[in-house]
Amino acid sequence: APPRSGSAGARRRMHKYRLISKKGEGTFSEVLKAQSIKSGKYVGIKCMKNHFDSVDQVNNLREIQALRRLAGHPNIIKLHEVLFDEPTGRLALVFELMDMNLYEAIKGRRHYLPEQKVKQYVYELLKALDHMHRNGIFHRDVKPENLLLLDDEIKLADLGSCRGIYSRQPYTEYISTRWYRAPECLLTDGFYNFKMDLFAAGCVWFEIVALFPLFPGQNEMDQVAKIHNVLGTPSEDFLNKKFKRNASHMDFSFVEKKGKGIECLVPHAEPELIDVMKRLIRYDPDERALARQVLKDPYFKELRDADKLRHAARREAAEPHVHTDASRTAMSRVPSRLATPDDKGSLPHIQQERTLRKTQSNFSGSTDVVAALNHTGISEKAAATISHAGSRAGSPSGASLPSIQKDRAARPEQQWNAHSTAFIEGMTEKMRSTWAPSHSRKFMSSLN
Repeated sequence: APPRSGSAGARRRMHKYRLISKKGEGTFSEVLKAQSIKSGKYVGIKCMKNHFDSVDQVNNLREIQALRRLAGHPNIIKLHEVLFDEPTGRLALVFELMDMNLYEAIKGRRHYLPEQKVKQYVYELLKALDHMHRNGIFHRDVKPENLLLLDDEIKLADLGSCRGIYSRQPYTEYISTRWYRAPECLLTDGFYNFKMDLFAAGCVWFEIVALFPLFPGQNEMDQVAKIHNVLGTPSEDFLNKKFKRNASHMDFSFVEKKGKGIECLVPHAEPELIDVMKRLIRYDPDERALARQVLKDPYFKELRDADKLRHAARREAAEPHVHTDASRTAMSRVPSRLATPDDKGSLPHIQQERTLRKTQSNFSGSTDVVAALNHTGISEKAAATISHAGSRAGSPSGASLPSIQKDRAARPEQQWNAHSTAFIEGMTEKMRSTWAPSHSRKFMSSLN
């Protein structure tokens, strides 16, 4: 639901949730696990550390606008409601609670994931990106930590860094996590486009297959060197034509390298898989395949066919008295874990108390990539990180691997942040007396 103009409505709605624990923390937000007092269902509440001045400013946040525009897609995280306390400027977003993120699902594994599971994850990621790009939005921070799992289904999260595909360049230079940053993001002064999402998706795909990152650079120059080690160093003419005129900070005197190739790093992977992956991990953004093009590759035919059968069966089910033996057979043949088609047919709808004001001002128009989006100039305060914790490990299968040490940042300590504590105190002033269990009262007291 959209934020109300005052704090009373937000406090009443915050009263619906019982706080359980902290799930994770990022630079601009932290995520708390909570439970609906009425339904008993669990949710994830993303508490923003920044303060906001008005409902209009909240409504104009790119993350909220994008989530509302993309609502209903099975592979994009679902936003339940927005809680905004205008007197304090505190903002919280209530999401469906996920099991874990993709990084947590693969870290520490000593056995490769089954190829079919990898294929399913990548297929769902590409469907989410295709839906975003068709709606004129690109993510800008695709990485395993932002790919969440619910019932073994991928959901793309953390849209705080997203932009309109046709918004004005240059963009922020140091966007995206370094290991998944496309060459054009590293080599130019912010002159990149939605193709950066596809390069990152290819890097994520490699990491799911190999169980280690493809380009784990220590800094910007080392990141470029890591890419050249695998893909090779482009010619001077190519670099001058593609990047140099938009790169005042970069020295293009690179050591010439042939590149070892992706296939040498994952010898256990099928050649067909490597061929499709290479369509995404291209140095030249103009040569990278679109998400919709990769989804049509013969490699994903089985999953496409299952989607079509499910869609046909659901369409038949929506028309009573027209059920046929064929439709019932089709429905029984479709694996329940597969998502519904993302471009055709109706999608689940989130019930809203009222429409967000000005929501369509920056993400409006055609639902295809050709929809031009004007420069918004919205504050970068929306940039935030969803980090859901989890402990479930995948079942071992396939070949054994040596233990791999990853140079990743330390995970957040499980302690309450003062910003979120203050926000929750303000939102839960009237909650204390209504919580019957004594341990709940002790829990709230511990926040003080």
